[in-house]
Amino acid sequence: MANKSISMSKIRHLLQLYIQGRSKKLISEQTGIARNTLKKYIKEFIDSGLSIEVLNALSDKELEDLFVKPEAKPINTRLATLFSLFPKYERELKKKGVTRIHVWSNYKEAHPDGVGRSQFNHYYTLWKKQASPTMRMEHKAGDKMYVDFVGDRLQIVDEQTGEIKNVEVFVAVLGASQLTYAEAVMTQQKEDFITACENAMHYYGGVPLAIVPDNLKAAVTKSSKYEPVINETFADFASHYNTAVLPARAFKPRDKALVENAVRILYNRMYAHIKKQSYTSIEALNETLWQELDKHNNTNFTSRDYSRRKQFEDVEKAALLPLPLMRYELRRQSSATVMKNGHVHLSVDRHYYSVPYSFIGRKVTLKYNRTTIEIYSNYERIAIHARDRTAYNYTTDAEHMASTHRYVSEWTPDRFLSWAESVDKDVKQYLLEIFHHKKHPEQAYKSCAGILNFEKKVGRERLINACRRGLDFGMYSYKAIEKILHTGLDKDYERIQEEEESTMPTHDNIRGESYYQ
Repeated sequence: MANKSISMSKIRHLLQLYIQGRSKKLISEQTGIARNTLKKYIKEFIDSGLSIEVLNALSDKELEDLFVKPEAKPINTRLATLFSLFPKYERELKKKGVTRIHVWSNYKEAHPDGVGRSQFNHYYTLWKKQASPTMRMEHKAGDKMYVDFVGDRLQIVDEQTGEIKNVEVFVAVLGASQLTYAEAVMTQQKEDFITACENAMHYYGGVPLAIVPDNLKAAVTKSSKYEPVINETFADFASHYNTAVLPARAFKPRDKALVENAVRILYNRMYAHIKKQSYTSIEALNETLWQELDKHNNTNFTSRDYSRRKQFEDVEKAALLPLPLMRYELRRQSSATVMKNGHVHLSVDRHYYSVPYSFIGRKVTLKYNRTTIEIYSNYERIAIHARDRTAYNYTTDAEHMASTHRYVSEWTPDRFLSWAESVDKDVKQYLLEIFHHKKHPEQAYKSCAGILNFEKKVGRERLINACRRGLDFGMYSYKAIEKILHTGLDKDYERIQEEEESTMPTHDNIRGESYYQ
C-alpha cells in the first residue's frame, strides 16, 4: 500500500488517534507518517467496517494481511478461471457435509488441466483474505443464529401525551447466508428478548442448531469463559425449539463479529431513512424497519453477484431445522413452601394447588403459563394442574392426599354455604361473614363445621337465633356462637327484637304526629 511498510504498532497508534478525533495533520506530526500514506491507512480502516476494538483483538499478522497487501501480480488464464469460480465454491462450502476435497474434486473433473489440491487450498485461502478480510470464521449452513441489541435506540412518540419513549432494536443474523432480521421492542428484558428471537426464527422459516447471544442478562445469568449459566427461561425457550444456546465469550469480539457487522450496516444503510419520520407506535416503527430490512437483504454483497436473500434460499434455508407446531408460551416461575395441608400457594392468582403429601414442608418451584402450572422439587416434576385463577380456592388431586386427610380435600366454601342455606338464610349470611373476615378459606372451614354441628346439639331454632344475634353483634366466629348459646342470649331473641322495634322513648323533646299537620 505505501512504498515503505510501517510497523503494526504505528498503525494501531495512528488509528487510535483517528478514533479520538485528531486531525490528519496532527496525527502525521505525532507519528511521523506522511499524510498521503496516512490517508490510505485510514481509508482501509473505514472500508473494512471494523471497530477499533475488533482491530485491537487481531494479531500483528492478521493486521498486516488487512493493511499491507502485496502488490498485485499478473496471473495466468488457468488461475483467472479458478479465482472466478471461488464465489461459487464459497457458497458450496457452506453446505453441510461439503469439504474442500469435494469442491476440488468437482473442480478437477470440470477442469482437468486445473491446479492441484494443495495449490487450490492455497489460492482459496488467499482469495478469502482479499475478498473478505473481516470474515475469519467459517459458517456452516443452518448452524448458528447470532443475536444482539443495537446500542443506538430508536424512539416513538405517545400520541396522547407527546412523551418520547426510547425503544430497543434487536438484530439476528444467520451465520452462513448473513440473512438479517431486526425488530424494535420496548425493553431488553427476557419477555421481549425471547419474543424477538422467536420472531426471527419464524422470519427465517426454520431453527438453527444454536443461538449465539451476547452476555446480556435475558440470556445468560452468569457469564463464564468455560461454563456460562444460561437463564432458565431462555434455556426453556431453546428446548422448546430444539436448539442450543452458545453465549459469545466475554471480551472475544471475533465471536460476535458477524452480528456487530450487521449492526454497523444497520446504522449506515437503514437508520438514516428510519429517523426521517416520527412514529406513534412500535408497530408503525417496525413496519418501516422491515421495509428497509428487505432492501438490505436483497442487495448484492460487495464483490459478489448474489444477495443475502439469494444465498439464504440457495444454501441455508433447507439446512434449518423445522419449526415446532406451537409457538413457545413463556413460563413464569416462583417458589413456595408446601403447607401442612399438602398444598402450595400461587400468589399471583391467590390459588392453592396440591402436591403429594410426602413433600409437606419442602421448598418447591412453581412454573406456570396461561393454561398450566407445574410443580418441581429438585428439578423433578411432582405435580401438574390446569391453571385456575379463582382466588382462595383449592385445586386438589385426591391421589396427593394422605388417606387420613382426604376427607378434608372435599371441604369447599360452596359445600358449607349450601349446608347453611338448608338450615336458614341467616345462618348462610353468618358463614359468608366468616369467610369474608378470614384471609384464607381454609381458616374458616373448621369454624363453619363447628357452627353447623350445633344444630345436632341445640336444635335448628336455637342455631338460627344464635346466628342472628351474632350478626347483630358483628361478632363472626365459632367462639361467638358458642358463647351466645352458652349464655342463652339466643332464647329471647324474638321477644327482644319486638320490644326494640315497638318501644319508643317519651319526653318533651319528641314531636307528635300533629306537629307535621
